[in-house]
Amino acid sequence: MTLTTPAPEVPTLVLEADERAPSVARKFVAEQMHEWGIRDDFTARLVVCELVTNGYRHGEGPIVVRVFQDERDGLVVIEVWDGGAGRPVVRPPNYAGTSGRGLLLMSELVPAWGVRELNEGGKITWAKLPAE
Repeated sequence: MTLTTPAPEVPTLVLEADERAPSVARKFVAEQMHEWGIRDDFTARLVVCELVTNGYRHGEGPIVVRVFQDERDGLVVIEVWDGGAGRPVVRPPNYAGTSGRGLLLMSELVPAWGVRELNEGGKITWAKLPAE
């Protein structure tokens, strides 16, 4: 006899790809951090804001945000899906530029991040951060 245990539901948010998406995503992540008893949500809010902003500026279609704690290491994982084919890239600092610093800043604040392309199209950009 095989016993199965249902997987816990992962908090998920589906957003329209527009200028309001980063704000809604920040609130969603802050509420989840509070629910888990994580007092410092600054990095989580910054990460989700950057990833969602990239999704609506450079991706396609709706944006899906998922947030969960990795059972193996206890780190918080933020995933942002969009239907675009382009991959986010950390650019070298441009001190005269007015944008393009978000991924560089994020990459300095999190222990790990990356991009997974999906067979069905689009990509998931993810970041792991401490659950403090």
